[in-house]
Amino acid sequence: MIEEIYEETKDRMGKSISALENELKRVRTGRASLSLLDGIRVDYYGTVTPLNQMASLSVPESRLITIQPWDVSVIKDIEKAVLKSDLGLTPSNDGKIIRISIPALTEQRRKELVKIVNKTCEDYKIAVRNIRRDSNELLKGLKKDGDVSEDDAFKAQDQVQKITDEYVKRIDEIYKEKEKEILEF
Repeated sequence: MIEEIYEETKDRMGKSISALENELKRVRTGRASLSLLDGIRVDYYGTVTPLNQMASLSVPESRLITIQPWDVSVIKDIEKAVLKSDLGLTPSNDGKIIRISIPALTEQRRKELVKIVNKTCEDYKIAVRNIRRDSNELLKGLKKDGDVSEDDAFKAQDQVQKITDEYVKRIDEIYKEKEKEILEF
């Protein structure tokens, strides 16, 4: 019973870490990365389609992304979708390929991005702590129902705290890595 709570806690906290990593992939670091385009959807003949399902995406240089649509007639739609995204990037096309130049980040913008990443990481730490709270509530319920002894419940809560500390530490490591990536010139 207690082992199931540990597993559930680890599983939920692991999902939080994965969600954080996916969210941070979309933060611009001054280098071209295809993950910047992950959230972009294009209206393709009335169907909202992910960009990577309708074009070849590549990074030929460190500050350039190219998009080569399989159907050239949607090039304008793809351009509009990139412009509407909150990435602040301006695409240009030659009729066949869209090029997106990634400008170098200013020092002020880098600092703003670090603050945004910090806030995002803090939000995920809160989520991990909420998972800890849920697990502790389950343990208290087991103790109250008489399914586990008081000593076992306290030991289990200590173990849940250790799991929580481990995941909070991983979030801190992810933050430091992303901060270094953003501040790197």
